[in-house]
Amino acid sequence: MRRPWATREQSPFPAPVPAPEPRAALASDGPPAGFDEMYRGRRIQGEPVAASEGQAPESWRITVDGRPLGLMRRADGSFLSMVDHYQSYATPLAAARGAVDEIGPLQALSGRHH
Repeated sequence: MRRPWATREQSPFPAPVPAPEPRAALASDGPPAGFDEMYRGRRIQGEPVAASEGQAPESWRITVDGRPLGLMRRADGSFLSMVDHYQSYATPLAAARGAVDEIGPLQALSGRHH
């Protein structure tokens, strides 16, 4: 079947976005640092969880306005949040910011992980 458009620029479909390099965004010289920031009027806090607490290596405890945000590590090293299962992020902070973008200014996290 012949496409009605001649080039990729004329295609009605968006160009695929390359996946980020997740490992490059994490420090390899020791344990990753936590974060505490305001993003779009929301307080995002995150800290790495030690493997001795029964968590997988490089697990994170993330909160948005004091409510827990479930975060999962994907096999490729990227992260996804329980708010947005379809987007991968290179770092836990980027995943938390993506969750804030998804919930918007008026909605709060439920506080449940699943």
